[in-house]
Amino acid sequence: MARRTTRPARRIPGAPPERVPWAHDSTWAGDARSAAACSLLLLGLLLALDAAVGRLTVWRALLWLGLGVLLFAVLTPPRVAARDRTLVSRGPLRVRSVRLDQLVAVRRSDGISPRLALRDAAGGEVVLDPEVLVVNPELWHLVSDGARASVACGSLLCGATALRRLSERIDRDTAEGVFRASGLE
Repeated sequence: MARRTTRPARRIPGAPPERVPWAHDSTWAGDARSAAACSLLLLGLLLALDAAVGRLTVWRALLWLGLGVLLFAVLTPPRVAARDRTLVSRGPLRVRSVRLDQLVAVRRSDGISPRLALRDAAGGEVVLDPEVLVVNPELWHLVSDGARASVACGSLLCGATALRRLSERIDRDTAEGVFRASGLE
């Protein structure tokens, strides 16, 4: 059997370097659909209740529509993506980004809604749910590589413990998934 060898693609002199594709949060679309369903359900219930009572007017319908849109904006999670050494979080109102190789602080807040805050040397800050990194290995590897680069250059002043704990959790969840898939629970 002949062995296939692959050659790296030849680069054209003077051509711009190839860009690494974006790694996206794979659960965002489902979360956005859930937010839309909840807001549409609330809107439908409010309109039906007003219509049943006989108090539905154009202004009240617009008020309920505004409330449904507001609920959708609150429930829709930010879309997280990463490429090269940049992590970007796109929310409904603004886009935040952080350079992963220039991190100066990583803070984790636990509670009802755990959050991971990443801050870089230029003042950029991204706050995200750590579960996004747990369920998206591509994103986690980019964040982990960037954090290692920050530690190596000495810019990461605090937060190595939070990243280590998150790494341990991701490794534990991955091992449990492998054992479950192989029937070795």
